[in-house]
Amino acid sequence: MIALFGGTFDPIHLGHINMAKQCVKELKLDKLNFLPCAMPVHKAQPGITDAHRLTMLSLATQDNPKFAIDRRELIRQGPSYSLLSLQECRTASPNTPLLFLMGMDSFNSLPSWYKWQDIIQLCHIIVYQRPGEKLANSDQLTQYLAQASTTNRELLTQQQGGLCYFLAGDTFDAASSDIRKRIKNRENTEHLLNEQVREYIDEHHLYAE
Repeated sequence: MIALFGGTFDPIHLGHINMAKQCVKELKLDKLNFLPCAMPVHKAQPGITDAHRLTMLSLATQDNPKFAIDRRELIRQGPSYSLLSLQECRTASPNTPLLFLMGMDSFNSLPSWYKWQDIIQLCHIIVYQRPGEKLANSDQLTQYLAQASTTNRELLTQQQGGLCYFLAGDTFDAASSDIRKRIKNRENTEHLLNEQVREYIDEHHLYAE
């Protein structure tokens, strides 16, 4: 299986790492690819450079041999449509199941994504639900889950895409937007950020203004 975890990672935090570890552990993955986007379509543009985000992502993932970084969206530039990355992966590996990991907030906005119905056919959607998050009241998501939802991990390996699986396991409540505010207000982030990432942010005075 090919697993992608897309996001701005602005900055990468321990919640992201926990989410990735849970996915690797529960689905018994050999590798999970972090997919940093260049120009998010559904979120505000990152306030720091791609190079800074990529360096922090490297620092946060370098000690886990099952983590890798897929730079295709940073190289491609322009709007980071997930569909394009998934289509590229499918072309390169036509018979391999594709997994696309996302948080509950992203899943709730999925019907607003560019050609989202093509996305859900190309890959399996893997959803991580943080504490307090709930499924949006959406007819489109309800209809999708009625035909795609599964709790059977084995099914994910038996077809290339089309299913939706909710991750169980430990949760870690963290959000990049909250972390940026904490840094700006000089509040503690030790419980939210990798130590090397925190030192990098301090060294380069990121998010201070």
